[in-house]
Amino acid sequence: MYASPFAYHRASSVADAQRLLAANPGAKILAGGHSLLPTMKLRLAAPAAIVDIGRIAELKGIEIVDDGLRIGAMTTHAEVAASPLLADACPVVSDAAARIGDPAVRNRGTIGGSVAHADPGADLPTVLAAVGARIEMAGPSGTRTVDAAQFFQGMMTTALDENEIVTAVSVPSLGAGRGSAYAKFPHPASRYAVIGAAAVVDVADGACTRAIIVVGGITGMPTRLPSVEAALVGHPLTDQAIVSACGKAAGDLSGDLMGDIFASAEYRRAVAGVYVARAVAAAAKRAS
Repeated sequence: MYASPFAYHRASSVADAQRLLAANPGAKILAGGHSLLPTMKLRLAAPAAIVDIGRIAELKGIEIVDDGLRIGAMTTHAEVAASPLLADACPVVSDAAARIGDPAVRNRGTIGGSVAHADPGADLPTVLAAVGARIEMAGPSGTRTVDAAQFFQGMMTTALDENEIVTAVSVPSLGAGRGSAYAKFPHPASRYAVIGAAAVVDVADGACTRAIIVVGGITGMPTRLPSVEAALVGHPLTDQAIVSACGKAAGDLSGDLMGDIFASAEYRRAVAGVYVARAVAAAAKRAS
């Protein structure tokens, strides 16, 4: 199916993108295109204009900042996956990026596009919420930064205001004694996460001192599991302790859960603990 007719504009800078968005009310931003173009072809979206930000040089690249790394919004998933800087400082982000879609998707899709689209089955929002990433945005009122945990607000709903653009994602350097990992049950066709689980654990003197557990693909947005976190803290991360703690995952998942013809909401809720346990076990090994 073909998209409805639309006007195409290529922005040369963030400021130029802002100008084009203001001049074309209702325009959509085109980053890598792997989310917007399919919805346009299916006529689920029919913008009169699109603003292509994919060639804005200032939105690309990974650099070291004071407390971690800053990833430009137009950095591709393949570049995130292959970055030695990320592999050293925050490996769970590069691990998750390496498991997105297929090579074609990873070489065109971008971290900024994934964040702004906020698909509940996407991998990076779950991981970014777990590591405490910060989302940088530019808009008509200037620039601002929001914690990932507050940025994702619901099914494909974010803290982005009208005509704001995600410009970068900042992730912390996790450091010694802190392990991180991501585990997912991928849909066999799309590779989206039917269940995705990200774990960040701190270990000192053989016991867990802090845990952040976030799941995706089950609710409309990345969701923390406080009961699992509480059950992990204060205990050695043995296989038995991990399985016992992660068995509480289902209790933290309630309300309007996602379900489809591939996996029901009840199935996702019941199986979530398995993938959470895999993520915690892998994170514990990295923390040691």
